[in-house]
Amino acid sequence: MYSTKSVGLGFAVFSAITFGGSGPFAKALIGAGFTPEQAAWLRILGAAALLVPLVLTFRGAAGLRAARSSWKPLVLYGLTGIAGCQTLFFIAASRLPVGVALMLEFSGPVLVVAWLKFGQKVAVPRSAALGVGIALIGLATVVEIWSGLQLDAVGLLAGLGAAACQATYFILIDKLTGAADPLVMTAAGSVVGAVLLTLISAPWGIPWHTLVDTIAIGHRHAPGWVLAGWLIVVSTVVAYLAGAAAIQRLSAAIGGAVAYVEVVAASIFALILLGETLSTNQIIGGAIVLVGAFVAQSSVGKVVPPEIPDSDPDPDTPDPRTADLDPARI
Repeated sequence: MYSTKSVGLGFAVFSAITFGGSGPFAKALIGAGFTPEQAAWLRILGAAALLVPLVLTFRGAAGLRAARSSWKPLVLYGLTGIAGCQTLFFIAASRLPVGVALMLEFSGPVLVVAWLKFGQKVAVPRSAALGVGIALIGLATVVEIWSGLQLDAVGLLAGLGAAACQATYFILIDKLTGAADPLVMTAAGSVVGAVLLTLISAPWGIPWHTLVDTIAIGHRHAPGWVLAGWLIVVSTVVAYLAGAAAIQRLSAAIGGAVAYVEVVAASIFALILLGETLSTNQIIGGAIVLVGAFVAQSSVGKVVPPEIPDSDPDPDTPDPRTADLDPARI
């Protein structure tokens, strides 16, 4: 019988691979006339349309109660981890190579460490600071900063915004462990994300005819509905459910580390489907970014909260300086 951690790792790798296909398929739709915001809206609305009936069928009233009791983190999860992360990534991917856009997104742990250090005033391990430094060197290499900014500025900012949303996603999903199962979390987050994007994506202007037309994806062609279907079913519903199931069996730190497989998967998908290749500097810099982000990510679970004075300490209470800080309580 497989252990819980083994199953969790399997879910995490599968989730990363299925997420990795989203960039090329979305980029094809954007090339056919969708805006990045409209492609994200279609993706998230389609996911909500599939997931809500599943929640009602398999979770019923219990699922609704779970969503209601955790509505605040679920709303934030939908706004950042789903709507924000996917929309900003699509904007970045529409202006940059898919692999570079994901490298930027996966610098999220660097922002987590900075938030802990300067926002929460929490002492962070030296390894976390080292990871931040490594990632920043890698980022400078990706953008070839010595020659002036080589990447599209809007794409660069969108990628970094996606990084902030991605970091929030891993923290929130860990916080929701035990409060709502993956199906309820993903459905509720998709509904919130779809509502938000309806307000900003102008879906009434979507070129719906492209979904029945044959559109280009690299040097190949496929019906638009096939690309949209993959984006909704495989790269959203299946990917988010598998990712949530993985983190509930592992932790945000471990799940986030395994998720770096997505960068490799996305680069391979982009190479095969779009013919996108990365420059030598982008490959080297991307590898450095991922190493630094991995080090920072691995350090998050080692951070300890600041000591809280206690006028009458209980000798049976564990010293907080010796306890790991659960990412769910960051």
